[in-house]
Amino acid sequence: MPSAIAVHGLRKSFGTTHALDGLDLDVSPGEIHGFLGPNGAGKSTTIRILLGLLRADGGEATVLGEDPWHDTETLHRRLAYVPGDVSIWPNLTGGEAIDLLGRLRGGLDEAKRADLIARFDLDPTKKGRTYSKGNRQKVALVAALSANVELLLLDEPTSGLDPLMDAVFRSEVQQFTAGGGTVLLSSHLLSEVEALADRISIIRSGRNVESGTLETLRGASLTKVEATTATPVDPAELQSLRGVADVRVDGPRVTCSVATDHLGELLERLGVSGIRTLASSPPTLEDLFMEQYRTREASRS
Repeated sequence: MPSAIAVHGLRKSFGTTHALDGLDLDVSPGEIHGFLGPNGAGKSTTIRILLGLLRADGGEATVLGEDPWHDTETLHRRLAYVPGDVSIWPNLTGGEAIDLLGRLRGGLDEAKRADLIARFDLDPTKKGRTYSKGNRQKVALVAALSANVELLLLDEPTSGLDPLMDAVFRSEVQQFTAGGGTVLLSSHLLSEVEALADRISIIRSGRNVESGTLETLRGASLTKVEATTATPVDPAELQSLRGVADVRVDGPRVTCSVATDHLGELLERLGVSGIRTLASSPPTLEDLFMEQYRTREASRS
């Protein structure tokens, strides 16, 4: 099955700044794909190109099998976009704004619209100029999630929402993909991406540096280990083991990180000192993201 989004070697510069430097990205139909990177990594530039709002300098990008630059009008009837800072028409009510956005797309599911307004606790009779940031965000989310579209492009979509509304958002996005829709989700809320995404791409300096399922990315990263031992452990000896890092020894308590492939060697060495307690945890998405950030900083220095 063709990719919902296929990007190959995408390049875009603004003067001497290379926003995208050969970016590759593949989003499969029916998945929630997390799209992560530090500020300035090229996420927003990529999304603007996918929306047909910006023309790439080189490379290829297709969205739902179409060229976003040449087929913009057609594509905008097949997708919905929610930015992190929504602006709506000040003199329209929230309900009128939702309906107008629906007409610009492939139409709205009226029953879904009503259900989402209730679930997001939105008053659709108020004028846009009276809405808080969170309520403007709700208008955009209701319009997108009730639209008859195949793809959602979400760039910080829950900015301004409280935790209860964030839970509603997560549930609705999962329902959307369960019905065959596809989602590209860019968010600084890494816990949100970790909970929702089927696959994740991490970009840095306009390039894709990591891509895969969370399990795959964890397998290439470090596992946290905490243990207590019957006899003291030499931290230098642990640090010398393959794949072991961040060793700390405080009396009988040992903490460290270890590459998943070398976990067995670490446990064997700890066993020599008599393991009394042991706990290990895979890296969170935040751990993986920060590891990429530290790698970037180390390469700069």
